Amino acid sequence: MSSTLWSAGPGLDRLMLAYTVGDDRVWDARLLRWDVLGSLGHVEGLRAARLLEARDHARLRAGLRAALAAVERGELGIGPEHEDAHSAVELWLTGRVGEAGERLHTGRSRNDQVACDLRLLLKARLLELHDGAAAVAEALLAFAREHARVLWPGYTHQRRAMPSSAGLWAAAFAEGILDTLESLPALWARVDRSPLGSAAGYGVPLPLDREAAARALGFAAPEHAVGAVQNGRGKLEAAALFWCAELGHELAKLSADVILWSSEEFGWLVLPPELATGSSIMPHKRNPDLFELTRARAAALEGDLLAVMQLRAKLGSGYHRDFQLLKEPLFRGLDRTGEMLGMLASALPRLEVDAARGAAALAGGALATDEAMRRVEEEGMPFRRAYREVAAAVKRGETFPAPSAAALVARRGSTGGLGRLDLGAPRARLRAARRWAGAERRRFERAMAKLSGKGEGR
Repeated sequence: MSSTLWSAGPGLDRLMLAYTVGDDRVWDARLLRWDVLGSLGHVEGLRAARLLEARDHARLRAGLRAALAAVERGELGIGPEHEDAHSAVELWLTGRVGEAGERLHTGRSRNDQVACDLRLLLKARLLELHDGAAAVAEALLAFAREHARVLWPGYTHQRRAMPSSAGLWAAAFAEGILDTLESLPALWARVDRSPLGSAAGYGVPLPLDREAAARALGFAAPEHAVGAVQNGRGKLEAAALFWCAELGHELAKLSADVILWSSEEFGWLVLPPELATGSSIMPHKRNPDLFELTRARAAALEGDLLAVMQLRAKLGSGYHRDFQLLKEPLFRGLDRTGEMLGMLASALPRLEVDAARGAAALAGGALATDEAMRRVEEEGMPFRRAYREVAAAVKRGETFPAPSAAALVARRGSTGGLGRLDLGAPRARLRAARRWAGAERRRFERAMAKLSGKGEGR
């Protein structure tokens, strides 16, 4: 490493430098684009505050736009001579625009710089994950509509409980995902605040125009108290990963059901050949590996969240170098979430059902509650008496006449039940979630396009 942004000269211990940089270059490669865009916003703020002359502003803006194009072409990267994304961009820029490049860091610390990069990256990734989760919810609602009257038992305590259906099962997971989608605006409001101008957590003795920089970057406003930016490091990453973990929980639970119910002992769900793997020794095997790995990735995602929470735990206020290690679990968790969503959105439409196997599994105890309720409704029997009599009959091994599938469905006509799924309601929620995401994406992309020079004149 030839130089750092914080050193005034040579004489640094090489082993110490290598240790402190660690694998930061690997993770910072993901931040290069956002570092350039964040710098473009910072330049607009400096100009608005009259801390940059028009000539230097024009040079910096042109140089940074060229840097952005170089990043997109793969020509600007982080090499062994660089400490991080910030040094790679600044050294590239200074080599091309000279002294003007040395003005870029005016009023800025690497601390608010990386916080800005991360918030821009989070905006882009959260919108992508929102799209992926919406696609899974849509696939589940389509599955629910197609198989609304395919009956099978519902379970409690891993024992047959009452009649359910493939449609009710899928709709329940769709609504669980929608709950998480609808919580994103609250997280978004926290990501949507510009950290620029907070520097190392105590502001800058310059008349910065923090609002102008925030507007240029498409943020709703600056993070108000400058000390809140560094105090919030790790907190924002944890909030994003917790949102991902909520999605992971839904996908893991769904996957556990698919694994069990597609086994030979159940057989209500059928994995098509292209979604099953085989065994190296047992020719008959059709393994649900993709669902097992979804379950495992969801568990690993919780580990990413825990790593972030532990890294920030018990730290005092202000910046700590510990924060450098937040990037790996954050990026890894975002990646895992995207992989799970993409795979399940592709797999769910290809899941098949065996209606006959599901209906056959309703025989016996799963119909006991229906029999008790029939005696209440048709014979006027008090519920507790009906319950005791049916329980005694079950204990004696008696069976009850199975109502037809139509009768089973008809008896469950309350909102959201087996006979009244009303998939229009969750579909309306899905449309509203997509409208919100679309509006935020347009606002974000307009700001990025304008900074890069691709949206001027719009």
